[in-house]
Formats: sequence, C-alpha cells, structure tokens
Amino acid sequence: MKVILTGGGTGGHIYPAIAIADKIREYNPDAEILFVGTQRGLEKTLVPKNGYPIEFITVSGFNRRNLLKNVKTVKDLAKGNREAKNIVKSFKPDVVIGTGGYVCGPMVRAAAKLGVPTYIHEQNAFPGLTNKLLEKHVKNVFLAFEEGKEYFKQPEKHIVTGNPVRKVFYEAERMSARKELGIPEDSFVVLSFGGSQGASKINNTVFPLLEMLNGKENTFLVYATGKFYYDEVNERLKEEIPVLHDNVRVLEYIDNMALYLAAADLVVSRSGALAVTEITVCGRASILVPSPNVTGNHQYFNAKAIADKGGAILIEEKDFNEEVLIKTVFELMNDKEKVRALEEGSRNAAPPDATEIIYNTIFK
Repeated sequence: MKVILTGGGTGGHIYPAIAIADKIREYNPDAEILFVGTQRGLEKTLVPKNGYPIEFITVSGFNRRNLLKNVKTVKDLAKGNREAKNIVKSFKPDVVIGTGGYVCGPMVRAAAKLGVPTYIHEQNAFPGLTNKLLEKHVKNVFLAFEEGKEYFKQPEKHIVTGNPVRKVFYEAERMSARKELGIPEDSFVVLSFGGSQGASKINNTVFPLLEMLNGKENTFLVYATGKFYYDEVNERLKEEIPVLHDNVRVLEYIDNMALYLAAADLVVSRSGALAVTEITVCGRASILVPSPNVTGNHQYFNAKAIADKGGAILIEEKDFNEEVLIKTVFELMNDKEKVRALEEGSRNAAPPDATEIIYNTIFK
C-alpha cells in the first residue's frame, strides 16, 4: 500500500495528517507513506521528527490586500502543479489524503486527474477556501464539525469524524508524564500556549500570572510563547524578572504536547480545532480564549461546544485580562472539586476516534 498525505503551514494541518499516517502504519506496518508539503511550513521539521519522509512543492497563498503580489502566486501555482504531478507519477500512490493548507490544492487535483482516489479532512467548523474548492475532486470530505456541512455542496460525500489525534494523547497519564518531564508530582500545573506561532494576547496576559507563581510552592507554570514571541518574552523576563525559579518553564514551542497536556491540571489556550480536540482527549480542565481574528469566528464556537458540556471556562478576548485570569486560576487552584468536574466535562466533550473512522472509510 502506498499513501500520500499532504497538508502544511501550521501544526493544525500537520498533526492530523501524522495521526492518520500513524493509524495506517498501525494496521499496515509495511505501508509506504510519503508526506508532501512546502519548504516554508512547519511540516519541514515536524514530519521528519515523527519518522516520515517528506517531499516539497512550490505553492503560496493569494494576497487579498496587494493584488500585484499574486503574480508570483500564480507562477508558484503553475510550478507546484507540475511538481505535484511528477510526485504522483513517480510515487504511484494508492490514495492521497489532504488535511489542509495551500499545498493540498495541487497535490489533490494532480492525483484526482491521474485517477488516484483522493480524500480531504477539514479541521474547523468554518472550512478553508482550498478544501471548499477541492470537494469536487475527492471521494469523501471528512469533517471535524457537523456545522462544516453547510459550507460544502455535495452532502453525499460528507462524513463527520472529529479531528484526528495521535495515539499518544489517548495513552498519556498525569504522574508518569510529570516524572518524564521533571515536574513535581504534587504541584498544581498550569500550561499556557497560543498555538505554534504564539498569541500576543495570551502571552501578555499570562505574564503577570508568571510573576505571581514564580517561586510559589506547590505550583508549576509551563509558558509556551510560540515562535514569533519567544525572543520578545525572554527580553521582558530579563528586564522584569531577574531570577526565574525552577517552577516556571518558558518554552518556544512544545513538540511533546501529549506529555505536557497529560501533566497539566489547567490549560490556558486559544481554541483552535486541534488544540480543543487534544485538550478534551486528555480530559484536561481549560480556560479557552478564542481568537477573534479567524474566519467565521470558528474558535468561539469550538470553545463554546466544550464549555456547554462543562469541560472548559470560555473567556472572550475582550474580557480576558490579567485580573480575570489570576482570579480564575487561583479559584481553581483552591477548588480541586471544580477542577475534577471540568476534567469530567472535558472528557465527555472529546470527539470519537477520528483516525479510526477515516481509516475504515478509506481502507475497509
């Protein structure tokens, strides 16, 4: 069996593809799996780290603000289409699966034109343009949210699966994760992150919490800044907090998210589709702060779905400030029953095993 998985740009597109690849390999150890991405996306490092080969094509997104820049985009697309066709002809896949990002367009279209069965997965309630355009080329559209159906045109192709999550998220356990990460077992652990690139609002609001928890007994803060903000946060730390105690860990990016989520008592996060899925699969209490700068305000609806089931505290960005955050964290820190209730609600909000549904649909 030969499979091409294509998706790129952010972790939200890449990790679902890796989860699907892991499921294929679980059932078919001899399967040949090839990823296709771009040189500029996170897939360049994340895919090889997870043990899969990757090839690259040339593609970029359209610029709606400066139409002149789209001359290069059109040239890139023509080149990417040729490269995609060559990869399909050379690798000869039995199936091609796209999980979002500009790279999916050329790869899925090339495979479909050459008679290869194709599929796509949409992680968000409000789908991206690429996936909407690809619907006519694929056998099935896998949807993370029921609401996504209204944005596509061929309902007979739609299958609601939830978001694919890697097996390690289902297996992670709190105390063993803390031991592996060097986090004291008796600490109240707060994990903060804003996506692979980071979120300025979350970083700036969590910083005063960091000051309060720095050196505080029986607490531990993991503060993931994202790649865009890591240097900025470290400069601020040097200026405002000369001594950073061992109970605070500042990271640029979290590769082993399953372990950190497992270790956490409370998560402070944006509510991107993949983040919400991973948090609920791990059954963790969370404070979710939807980004207001996304198409269709889909992060709000992601967070509301969890909060409505008692699995998260939803705070809109306009209401999210250091006073609200500190008050909420300390209330939870002193109310273990409330945290356990949020954990139960979180687990109840977890979607079905999307990878199993996708695998069975395609291969069985």
